[in-house]
Formats: sequence, structure tokens, C-alpha cells
Amino acid sequence: MIEALFPNVEMDKFWEKTYETLYMTGISLVFIFIFGILLGLLLFLTSKGNIWHNQFINWMIAAVVNIFRAIPFVILIILLIPFTKGIMGTMIGPNAALPALIIGSAPFYARMVEIGLREVNKGVIEAAQAMGARTSTIIFKVLLPESMPAIVSGLTVTAIALVGYTAIAGIIGAGGLGNYAHQYGFVRGNNDVTLFGTIAILIIVFIIQFIGDFITKRLDKR
Repeated sequence: MIEALFPNVEMDKFWEKTYETLYMTGISLVFIFIFGILLGLLLFLTSKGNIWHNQFINWMIAAVVNIFRAIPFVILIILLIPFTKGIMGTMIGPNAALPALIIGSAPFYARMVEIGLREVNKGVIEAAQAMGARTSTIIFKVLLPESMPAIVSGLTVTAIALVGYTAIAGIIGAGGLGNYAHQYGFVRGNNDVTLFGTIAILIIVFIIQFIGDFITKRLDKR
């Protein structure tokens, strides 16, 4: 059936490129989740009226986050070439795309984490402080649990954007379905391969959205 509709598709190559896309997305998402949570917490806790209120530190973190959010991903990959070569030893392949994917997406996710934390009822935080709860207790027992639906929803949005970034990275040598659609489809004039790769990316996005929505609904107790 697939061969009839898409005669130029090489299934072995397609599955290889699909694995590369999932690999880049999955590994990046783990680090984005960690760095995004840390940055989001720092942005929230150092903002005015919060536990670690420090305007200078908040401004510095916000400036870094805003700068990396504002740089277009293609340009960011180019700017990070020396850094990527230094830690990865190459600019080709899925592993070489990881630094740019993480650095380009973590600040975006950090802002979404901050937004989720700001939705937590301040009365709950104040009650915990009044009972003498330590900062670590407030973070892990109040802030993160209460904002978890928003945090997961933000991670879902970030993961979908990340799939798009892997496609961009693939065009310049990182592999994945973007590379497959461009190199084996567009460059060779095989429009069916390009279409097949695009459909595969859409399916991955729909699956991520479904899983994210499902988890968010399970966590949301409102």
C-alpha cells in the first residue's frame, strides 16, 4: 500500500531517520525539562514579592532567557558551531544537534514554567511559609505539585516545537526526518518522499499532543 502511494520511499532509510528524530527530541527534552524547571524556578523565586527576591539576579536570568529565545534557531546553530564542535567533536549527525536544540528550547520552556508557577495561589505559599516550611519544602511540596498541569502542558508545546527544530537541524546535516524529506525528497525531486516525511512528522506531533493532553488532564484536579 505504501509502496503504491509513495514509490520512491526507502523504508529502511525512513525508519532510520525517524529514529534519529525521536532520539534528538527525546534526549533534548530530558535536558530541556531539567534546565527549564531550574530557570523557571529562579525567575519566579527571585521576582518581586517572592522568597528569593533579588531584582539584579532576576534581571540577569531574564536577560539570558530573552536573548536565547529571540535568536532564530537556524542562526543559533551557526553561532554555536565552535561550542558544538568543542563538546561533540563534530557538526554532523543527531548528537551534534543536541546543544542547539537544548539551548534554543530551554529558555522558551523556562518562561512557560514561570507562567505556571505564577498561577499557584499565593495564599497556599503564604500558608506554608507561616507554618515554617523551608524553601525546599515549598518548592517540592507546593509550587511544583500545584503547577504541574501547566508545567506538563508547557512541556508538550515545547516538545512539538522541538520536532520542528529537529527538522530544521536535519536540513543542515543533523539527520532525522527533516534531512530525509530534504535530501531524499526535495533534492532528488521525489515529491512523494517529501510528502511522506512531512506526514510522519505530523503523526509524531499528534502523538505528542495526545500524550501531553492526557497527562495534563490526569494531573489537573480542578
